[in-house]
Order: sequence, then structure tokens, then C-alpha cells
Amino acid sequence: MPGWRHDIGNHSDKPISGKRIAILVEALFDDDEFMACKNGLVTAGADVVTIGPTAPSPFSGRNGLVVLSDQTARQTSVKEIDAVVIPGGFAPDKIRMRHAMVDFVRDIVEAGKPVAAISHGPQLLISVNAVRDRKITCWPSIAIDVKNAGGLYMDRQVVVDGNIITARKIDDVPALTASLVQALSVPTDI
Repeated sequence: MPGWRHDIGNHSDKPISGKRIAILVEALFDDDEFMACKNGLVTAGADVVTIGPTAPSPFSGRNGLVVLSDQTARQTSVKEIDAVVIPGGFAPDKIRMRHAMVDFVRDIVEAGKPVAAISHGPQLLISVNAVRDRKITCWPSIAIDVKNAGGLYMDRQVVVDGNIITARKIDDVPALTASLVQALSVPTDI
């Protein structure tokens, strides 16, 4: 998908202008995945909002990047969000313990809106029962968790199954972002 990055880079094409995308954050998120996803989506024209368990609050990534949450999951209506991104790191495991954030992701999945998860992000998808009978990729160490939750693990750069989009690692972020942009560019009757 190298052409996608080139097309976005000219700033004349904003395929998801007007779309509001939530990126979830919690302590020890993957700094690079967070920033690469955010930058790619902003470049494509999205309005990106950072959702944390508390807000406004600073959250530190695994490598020291500090991100301020814009709002909480409890403050956020599913109707105002077009898609959700779940970066990896240790944050997804921590988010699983935050009931409002779990409920928010479950509601987004059930509304049929795109949810993109990278690396350890599918841990949260397991908690909202969104992997059963779906093709999923992830960081290799949690592949067994995906399989045990009824998911069909695939070792691929990016896997799209309905409204669930997954990727393995930072190198896969361009493909993940391109798949999310494509999903959001499809006209809907909703």
C-alpha cells in the first residue's frame, strides 16, 4: 500500500475528512504505534480524539512519550465516534480492567463501526467477545489467547474481518491505517 501513503502525503486528498476517530490510551501504551496511527489518520483528514480512563490526564508510554487524554469513555457517545484504534504495548491489558472503556469498545463493535487493534490490542477485543469466529492477527505471544477465545489466528500484516481490523506490529501500521481509511471511506446508509 505504498501508493496510499504517497497519495495522503500530498495533502490534497483527505479521504476521511470529517470522521472522528478515538484512540484509546492507558499507561504503558506503545509510543510508536500510538503516534504512527494518529499521524496517519490526521494526515488522511480525521479528527482524532484520545480516550483514557480519566481525562484530562497524562499517560506515559513504554518509551516515555506522554499523551494527554481528551475525554473518558464514559463521557463519549458511540454516536460521536466513527472508529476506534487500540494501540499495543501493555495498555490493552490495563484497559481490560476499566469497565467503562470495555463497555465503550463493546458498544462500538456492536454498532458495526470499525475497530482497529494492533499488537496486543486484540486482548481488548477478546474481553468484548469480538474475536470468536473472526480472522485476527496480533503480536505472536497472544496468538494462543486469540485462538482460545475462538478467533481464527492468521500471521499476516493486516487482517480485515467485518468491522474488525488487526495488525501485528509497528511495521504494519501503514497497512492498518490504510485499511481503516478504506473502511471509513465506504459510503453507508446509517
